[in-house]
Amino acid sequence: MPARTLPTILQAELEAHSTAKSCYVSLGAKVYDITPFLEDHPGGGDLIVEYGGKDVREILGDEISHTHSEAAYEILGDHLVGFLPTDTVLDVATKSQRPAEILPLPPSEAGTAELLSDGISRMTYATTGMASAEDLSVETDPTSDYRTHKFLDLNRPLLMQVWNGGFSKDFYLEQVHRPRHYKGGASAPLFGNFLEPLSKTPWWVVPMVWLPPVAYGTCLSREGLNGWGHVASFWLLGLALWTLVEYGLHRGLFHMDQYLPDNRVGITLHFVLHGIHHYLPMDKLRLVMPPTLFVVLAVPFWELAHIVFYWNWHAATAVFCGGIFGYTCYDLTHYFLHHRTLPSYYRELKKYHLQHHFADFENGFGVTSRFWDKVFGTELGPPGAAKAA
Repeated sequence: MPARTLPTILQAELEAHSTAKSCYVSLGAKVYDITPFLEDHPGGGDLIVEYGGKDVREILGDEISHTHSEAAYEILGDHLVGFLPTDTVLDVATKSQRPAEILPLPPSEAGTAELLSDGISRMTYATTGMASAEDLSVETDPTSDYRTHKFLDLNRPLLMQVWNGGFSKDFYLEQVHRPRHYKGGASAPLFGNFLEPLSKTPWWVVPMVWLPPVAYGTCLSREGLNGWGHVASFWLLGLALWTLVEYGLHRGLFHMDQYLPDNRVGITLHFVLHGIHHYLPMDKLRLVMPPTLFVVLAVPFWELAHIVFYWNWHAATAVFCGGIFGYTCYDLTHYFLHHRTLPSYYRELKKYHLQHHFADFENGFGVTSRFWDKVFGTELGPPGAAKAA
């Protein structure tokens, strides 16, 4: 199921939700269902119901009645259910040469650009709570975030919070795919002890560790093959196969959300393997794979290569080395897509991959290329509109 954007809610529908059983309010173009909060409101639910079906911007800022704190706006944000085509939005659509690009909400990519040019806020993706790649780098207030979502406190070691949190699978997956940003891309504590450094890997460690064995193995494979051309053919085959392995691992292992066991063992393993990357996608030291973890994943592929190419150990080694080189390129590409300014081709790839984080984590599994996404029907649509189911 692809990620969804929040629906358009008409003024008449907003006004119909004005009772204690179903109470909506609006704040500009955003609509909130605050029915679950009525009983918790310090002044009583009746005060909120009085403003049911209406815009609450004026009352929230009314110093005579009661000035609301930042926490009140955070609570509202947790109950966002849709967008209201305000008079401003309708005015832009009326004047537009392509009104169908704007309404119904959410708008298309072209419609979003037109609304932005007129100062209208962007649409938010319901599954991530974000609207654009820029949102991935907006600082998270750990205290406020924990108070609002009751998930993880970024100031305390994360691993044992996941293990002891008692989270259901649905709640965990909902929260872990809502990105947070910790101290400008620093690493939030994971273990909180002497193991902490083992969870952090600078990007340059990957080529330093893996390129020498690749070079050695490639030279070694030459001894049992007919020249460098023969070596290159098997090596390039391994490189091509890696692109499929990359897609398969990302989609089938890292995003096995539907098949994740609903227990703390499965949830914790998911968090360590890939969940933490979606939770803190701009963490500079937990983006590439630690060599120790990749060894665990690489050993089965070494064995598989020598089973498939059983007739020639050297050919299997060349295939494996090509694959490991492909992995090295993948990890470096992944890091640079998150943290570097890149040439034109990679800028498009960067937009595509970051869209996987801020908009639709259930599609867009290719990192170095979109090829296998196109083959298997998981290519991301343009940002600004949800991909059709």
